Amino acid sequence: MTTTLRPAEPLQQNPDGTRSRHYQVCVNSRPVGRIHIGTHPVFGGAVARIMSLRIEEPDRRRGRGTVAALAAEEIARGWGCRRIEATVPAEAEAGDGAGGAETRSAGSGAPAGPAFRLATALGYVVRNYSMEKALGDVPPALPEGSRGRPMTEAEFGPWSVRSEAEYARDWIERGVPETEARAKAAKDHAALLPDGRDSEGMLLSVLEHGDTPVGTLWLAVRADQAYVFDVEADAAHRGRGHGRSLMLLAEAQSIAAGKRAIGLNVFAGNTPAERLYASLGYRTRRYAMYKHLL
Repeated sequence: MTTTLRPAEPLQQNPDGTRSRHYQVCVNSRPVGRIHIGTHPVFGGAVARIMSLRIEEPDRRRGRGTVAALAAEEIARGWGCRRIEATVPAEAEAGDGAGGAETRSAGSGAPAGPAFRLATALGYVVRNYSMEKALGDVPPALPEGSRGRPMTEAEFGPWSVRSEAEYARDWIERGVPETEARAKAAKDHAALLPDGRDSEGMLLSVLEHGDTPVGTLWLAVRADQAYVFDVEADAAHRGRGHGRSLMLLAEAQSIAAGKRAIGLNVFAGNTPAERLYASLGYRTRRYAMYKHLL
C-alpha cells in the first residue's frame, strides 16, 4: 500500500505573508487522514510548520503519520524551507497519528504521547515546552521578609532591554539564526507591551527581600488563565529561594485577578527552572519541536 498526500485546496497566500495548504493523507487514493502545512508567521518563508496532523482511528499505528510527516518535509523543501517545526501534546490526544513503545517525554515524568514519539523518531528536537498549573482560591504567602511591588518607570526601561535580549539569546542557543531570533524577540515584546509598563493585562513586578530588589516578574492576566512571560532572580541573589518566591508571587497575583490556572514556557535544557516548576506542581502540556531540513 502507498501513502501519499493529495492537495485538498489551492496553495493559500495568507494576509500575514505566510503560505499554507491542507492535504488529505491517502492510502492507494483512499483518504485516511489530513495534514495542514504552512510557513512561519514570525520566522518567515524559510521555516515551515506542520500545523495539524490527524490519522483516522482505523488507520493508526500503521505508519501513516510517519509517511505523512516525511512527505510534509519534502513539500517544505520544495517551498525553499530550511527548517520545519511542530507543536505536539505531551500526552495522547484524539487524532495523534502514531503508536509504539512507551517513552518518557523531556521535562516531565509522564509517558510521552504518540505525536511526541513520532516527532522524536523523525529527528525533531524539543526547543521549548508549555507547562500549566491549576490554582486554588487562597493566594500563597511569600516567605518572611519578601514582598512584591510594581516595577517603576525607571526600572522598566533597563529591564525591557535586558529581557528582550535574553529572550533572543534563548532562541539563538537553540538553533534559530540570530537575525530571526532578534526579530522574533522584538516583535513579541512590541505586541505584548504596546504601552510599556502600562500595557493592559500585564503586571510587571519587582521582588524585594528586606529593602533589596532581588528579582523581576512579568505576568499576563488578560486571558482565561494567567501566564508568566518572564521571571528572573538577579544573578547576585540566586540560590537563595527567590525564584520560588517570584513564582509564589505570580500565583498570588493570578488568584487575585480571578484566574484559576497559570501557564508558562520553559526552554529545553534550563534544568533549574524545570526542577522548580515541577516542585511547584506544574505539568507539561505541549512541546515545541524543530528539525533542520538538509
